[in-house]
Amino acid sequence: MIARAVKRYERVSPRKVKMILDVIRGKGIKEARATLQFHPSRSKIPILKTLNSAVANFKNNVGTLRVDDSALYVKEAKVDEGPMLKRWRPGFRGTADMIRRRTCHITVTIDSYKPIERKGG
Repeated sequence: MIARAVKRYERVSPRKVKMILDVIRGKGIKEARATLQFHPSRSKIPILKTLNSAVANFKNNVGTLRVDDSALYVKEAKVDEGPMLKRWRPGFRGTADMIRRRTCHITVTIDSYKPIERKGG
């Protein structure tokens, strides 16, 4: 069983987020949280929120069964480009320079190492 969480329209450049997602992809949940907690980048905050949301979604989908975080891992972590906010500022010799403020969509998918079977109906 897999669970997924998406954080959309985050005001961080996709390039900066991708560097961090490459580090946590394939790791266990506890190890990924520890890695994010001590990462120096500001981009770690929305990624950590998305990871925690995916874990909560997984536990909600499983239902009454108790699932330990050590049984879960980050199956897929990706970032997509969101819409750019375009701003203008004065440029050289009276021209206008465009500033592109980039946004991104962060997707984290988690899975369990062992298949989880529900008992009963």
